[in-house]
Amino acid sequence: MTATPTVEMATAPTVDVHAHVLLPEIEALVDGLPGPAEAKALDARRNGPDALKVNGPMIGARIARLTDPSVRLAAMDAQGVDIQLVSPSPSHYHYWADEETAEKVYLLANEATAAHCSAAPDRLRGLGLVPLQHPARAVRALEHALECGLSGVEISSHAPGRELSDPDYAPFWTRAEETGALVFLHPFGCTLDERLDRWYLSNSVGQPTENAVALSHLIFSGVLDRHPDLRLIAAHGGGYLPTHIGRADHAWRVRPDAQACREAPSSYLRRLHFDSLVHDPYVLRELVRVAGADRVLLGSDFPFDMGVEDPVGALRAARLPDAEFHAVRGGNAAALLGLPLRPRPRPRPRKD
Repeated sequence: MTATPTVEMATAPTVDVHAHVLLPEIEALVDGLPGPAEAKALDARRNGPDALKVNGPMIGARIARLTDPSVRLAAMDAQGVDIQLVSPSPSHYHYWADEETAEKVYLLANEATAAHCSAAPDRLRGLGLVPLQHPARAVRALEHALECGLSGVEISSHAPGRELSDPDYAPFWTRAEETGALVFLHPFGCTLDERLDRWYLSNSVGQPTENAVALSHLIFSGVLDRHPDLRLIAAHGGGYLPTHIGRADHAWRVRPDAQACREAPSSYLRRLHFDSLVHDPYVLRELVRVAGADRVLLGSDFPFDMGVEDPVGALRAARLPDAEFHAVRGGNAAALLGLPLRPRPRPRPRKD
């Protein structure tokens, strides 16, 4: 049963659950190893030369917002955002890494993200990383993130040769459920490869595709049946899946090979959480309808160009009822993060 947003949520802080931090120390750690060169070559093939020409200057213009907490906080003030849930840039996943290197990556990522958030602990909450390519190390990585004071971890839609339905991830899902850790599903790259290497299709089509595939693996395989209290947030509104879930329901009804999950696929949307970053007010309204207003959280993809500069304005454009608006704006995230509903007082503008 989906909860109904309450009037009290109007007093919640405004919480952006999709914001990133760039960690140069991670790239310094892997610099010179053979893996990064191969990963960059794959990324170049997937994105194409035109996208690569744009990516460098785009990120360069955002370095301060990605690395300097004071610049981040000023940008949050300009957006009217009280709290950010900060996750490492997905470029730091480095799922090519061997076990020894992978451990160094997650330890450094967790510690560096925690240090970034410690500059303003009342306004910045963080997520760490786990090495999905080494499932046996995922539990320890999650526990380390929590020991660092982080709220959970960020994962991609798959690791090389492994889908999220892989049975080897069972201990990770179990521990995440036991601890109440947040798991933020954020794809990086798309396995459609060179088919999407023009016009930035690698992102505009690839990311929502990867979200839909990853969530489908979790639903159809029964992972969500076995872990009903898993607190998973899907970036980019869950991609194509929520608005096209009817086809999945039909397959589940008519195909015995699609019936590994106990209930119709659409029912699992109300066990997941989704950010609001769908770039269309009508799609956002549909996401709220199918998932429930208590399952959608404000997200901006701060500060990248495929995000939104004014996440609250984008939410307001969906014209949700007031209680639902405030639930998505911050009430739902406040409940997930254990935050008080009363927002942080904002400084009044000076009168010159």
